Amino acid sequence: MPTPAEPALRSFDRLFIGGRWVTPATDARIDVVSPVTEEVLATVPAASPADVDAAVAAARRAFDDGPWPRLSPAERAEYLRRLREEVSKRIPEMARAFTAEVGAPTALAQGFHQNALLMLDDAATLHERVPFEERRQWTTAAGPDEALIVREPVGVVGTIIPWNGPVAIAALKMGPALAAGCTVVLKPAPEGPVTTLLFAEALEAAGLPEGVVSVLPGGREAGEHLVRHPGVDKISFTGSTAAGRRIMSLCGEQIKRVTLELGGKSAGIVLDDAPVEQVLPALLPGGYLHSGQVCAAITRLIVSRDRHDEFVEAAAELLAGIKVGDPTEPDTVLGPLIAERQRDRVEDYIAVGKAEGARVVVGGGRPTGLKTGWFVEPTLFAHATNAMRIAREEIFGPVLTVIPYDGVDDAIRIANDSDYGLSGSVYTSDPELGERVARRVRTGQIYVNESTQTYTQPFGGFKQSGIGREGGVEGIQPYLETKLIHGI
Repeated sequence: MPTPAEPALRSFDRLFIGGRWVTPATDARIDVVSPVTEEVLATVPAASPADVDAAVAAARRAFDDGPWPRLSPAERAEYLRRLREEVSKRIPEMARAFTAEVGAPTALAQGFHQNALLMLDDAATLHERVPFEERRQWTTAAGPDEALIVREPVGVVGTIIPWNGPVAIAALKMGPALAAGCTVVLKPAPEGPVTTLLFAEALEAAGLPEGVVSVLPGGREAGEHLVRHPGVDKISFTGSTAAGRRIMSLCGEQIKRVTLELGGKSAGIVLDDAPVEQVLPALLPGGYLHSGQVCAAITRLIVSRDRHDEFVEAAAELLAGIKVGDPTEPDTVLGPLIAERQRDRVEDYIAVGKAEGARVVVGGGRPTGLKTGWFVEPTLFAHATNAMRIAREEIFGPVLTVIPYDGVDDAIRIANDSDYGLSGSVYTSDPELGERVARRVRTGQIYVNESTQTYTQPFGGFKQSGIGREGGVEGIQPYLETKLIHGI
């Protein structure tokens, strides 16, 4: 394959701390490596613990003494509208950068950034839907009583986000945090940092008061220092369940507020009355979108034993026709995985699935003709059981596993037999049956006859998929503390 033309990436020399571009405390750099060509495209500073200290100090001053938490909710909403407009202006460059450094196909990259606008729009209206103050009355043995209920910002928030949709996830977290009156230190992943620093430019242009926001790309050391920092009141994290356990334990030492959006192994239940030709175009993209590098990916396909072979044959035909390759080409559906180590991990899981006795129907290797890049074919396993590792562990790659069931109750049992509970879907010609099944699946969100994600409404997981919700009015609640004022 000829070497694809990479969109130009800008290198950065400074970090965005407290609303200003600042020379970093060390000369450590992050190389931004193309997952397509395996070449270094740009470099950015790697935030150190000293940079985290500076950002937290700025956020602390802005929260304790600055205007931001003392503005009215409507005034803060106006800043969010400005931020939305600044992000909108930069979507073409952000999308090109995201495609270059992460490998997301162009249309997907553009869609992720459009979603960020929706999230900022939603955050800018939260003050109209959430009562920051209310007078509450009740009756006691002594007679009527009343108090003022006040909802105040929790304080300085450390937000740690992954690489697979950084601007959208930053908007999902920062929008409600800023609407609440919190100040924010954002720590993006070392993979794909350029897109997030472009977001920092939008934050600068929006003109938020000094100290309110910092953006510090960095690795695990910077992230752990942020979590441990005594000047941080709350952590909001999106990433792996393993990392979430570590963060939760560190927050527990200080009784620090924490929101966790973690891994998933979501199930798509196909009931017997659902036409396969209608189900597959809706179901399969929910598993392979973004090369399967999505926490809410629908990767367990639960199909009745009687229809297993029919379903597998049709799914294999569809997957075999998907183009894998250069993400800048308009007909590419799947780009590469984010890193060589991730490709190795996915290939290891494919080998495990074969060893466990599942059958690879399509895919299972690297696409032919792609001499560079961390590509894996969309892979479909059949004749699997829910006890297999490929059915229980998050692979974070384009690997789908078909699991047969015997009756609706068995399908629900299989769906619920998981450490995770983030998303899911049900396919049926009977909407009432779909609702009954959906109500019985223990997951944070579930869709009937579609496979999508809705971030302007409550998003989060049951079990080891996380704690708390993001999006909508539920999304601002973790950034607020409730105070009762009695006697006035």
